[in-house]
Amino acid sequence: MRTIAPPFTVAAPSGARIRDRLRVDVADEQVLSLVGQHLGRHQRADLAERVAIGLVPVKDNRRAERKKKLTVVSSSRWAGAMTRASEDQYQLSLRCLHDERAGLRRAVRAITRRLAVPCGQRKGRVRGYADQNERFHKQRRLQVLRRRLAVVEQRIAEGRPAVVAGGRRLLHARHHLAEAGLSLAQWRERWEAARLFLTADGESGAPHGNYTICVDPADGSMTIVLPEPLRHLANAPRGRYRLGCVVAFSHLRQEWLDRVTANRAVRYDIVYDPARDRWYVDASWATDTTVPPTPHEIRAARARLLAVDLNADHLAACVLDPHGNPIGRPVTIPMDLTGPASTRDGRLRAAITAVAALAEEHGCAGIVIENLGFTDARTTGRETMGRGQRGKRFRRTVAGIPTARFRERLRGIAYHRGLVLIAVDPAYTSRWGAAYWQQPLQQQDKQTTVTRHHAAAVAIGRRGLGHRIRRRPGVTANDQRIVVRRATGQTGPGPRPRGTTSPPRTTGTPHEGCRTRLDRDDQLVLFPGPKTARGAPAPDASHLARNVLIRPTPANNARSGRDGACASP
Repeated sequence: MRTIAPPFTVAAPSGARIRDRLRVDVADEQVLSLVGQHLGRHQRADLAERVAIGLVPVKDNRRAERKKKLTVVSSSRWAGAMTRASEDQYQLSLRCLHDERAGLRRAVRAITRRLAVPCGQRKGRVRGYADQNERFHKQRRLQVLRRRLAVVEQRIAEGRPAVVAGGRRLLHARHHLAEAGLSLAQWRERWEAARLFLTADGESGAPHGNYTICVDPADGSMTIVLPEPLRHLANAPRGRYRLGCVVAFSHLRQEWLDRVTANRAVRYDIVYDPARDRWYVDASWATDTTVPPTPHEIRAARARLLAVDLNADHLAACVLDPHGNPIGRPVTIPMDLTGPASTRDGRLRAAITAVAALAEEHGCAGIVIENLGFTDARTTGRETMGRGQRGKRFRRTVAGIPTARFRERLRGIAYHRGLVLIAVDPAYTSRWGAAYWQQPLQQQDKQTTVTRHHAAAVAIGRRGLGHRIRRRPGVTANDQRIVVRRATGQTGPGPRPRGTTSPPRTTGTPHEGCRTRLDRDDQLVLFPGPKTARGAPAPDASHLARNVLIRPTPANNARSGRDGACASP
């Protein structure tokens, strides 16, 4: 069994991003297209120059020289945004290369280990391939992976990643138009839209937080600074173009108004969606960093938590009290992630919103999820997740679970609702949850069908609270009026003198009463039922025998044969 990582609270979002639609007319659309194409062409040239420079310290990337060259064909602020975007794209591409190298190395190691074992045999936990045919194909795949790994390592050593402005997937779709469901004109329109550049970085102290793309909060009007070669298209003073539409952000509008009225930096991005034939403007800014409470502080506050188990088609949730006990019925939230990307994202947001509403309804202080990441499923899943069509479907299901997007969406929604997000190690939660919590949950609520995913949610929540997943032996049964027993190793609630320790308790040790007793000498004993003259119990009076609270006396103790001991019913 591997080591379980401790739980941790997910950091709050470092920024906010909102969107509004631009209802532009034909003239505005032409101006936006010309500006975006002009700036995009020069930004791609700057990106190519940055890649050619290679991996060098920041002071040697010649940004000032490149910015001076771009200022001639645009403006100083447009040039600063283009050089910043080129540097961000370059660093992102390098990180992607390192991630690809790590994945290829894992795949090579997995295949190499299995090739070292003869067919149909097993050495330790490594199993060889089923037959010679599969082994032959794996050897060919190993050669392909090693060749790809050599290319990636060469690019990392040179510091020159391959970057496609517009997206590699869209570029490959050019040669498979029928499979993509696009015509040549539709593909060309999407390709040109993806290569537009209409991004203006915010500037604190500038009018309304951005001088290049300025949105007036009073009337919602938007003005854009035109590049130097396109200044003849200006319809406003100082080489600016005023759009004929109005911008009115609805989501997080008050936060946006607070920033623009205080002239704090706000970044704007104007994008075009050719599939819907719509223009949009995105506003983004950095938020103040706040340190969330730790899981230990949440546990010390004795707050409830909502545990969520992420699955391919639904979310299993359960509310837990500070002691790790489930409260109420387990909840299943459906989550159908089929269809286009926009539909999947909308359904995911709806499911996350339902989770946040459920946490608020039950007064929970936070939400507990698993720190999932299926990188191994995408790299070594062919070797560890089955073979054939069944294994392929399982790998596709696992790889299709939106773990990263679910965590990011939930982090943002939880932050705005005042909820804390806790992530735990996902090891053994499904297995131990099904073994220790599925049956008790089903006994607690027989009207709801409890699955192993609900039990896994309980395991996730207990781990987030710092408790063990396994239940202690001999815990209190469901109905204490019928079954009276205590957990093994649980200390008695009665007070004891300072400096003394309680004796070790074992199964069957009688406890000395509870906190609700009237006096310390009051004990729970069995009141004897009526008997006949010969000492036999009455035939119709068996229902009168019940547990009652009486004060022990020497006569009662002598009758029961014990000195103040609690008689077992």
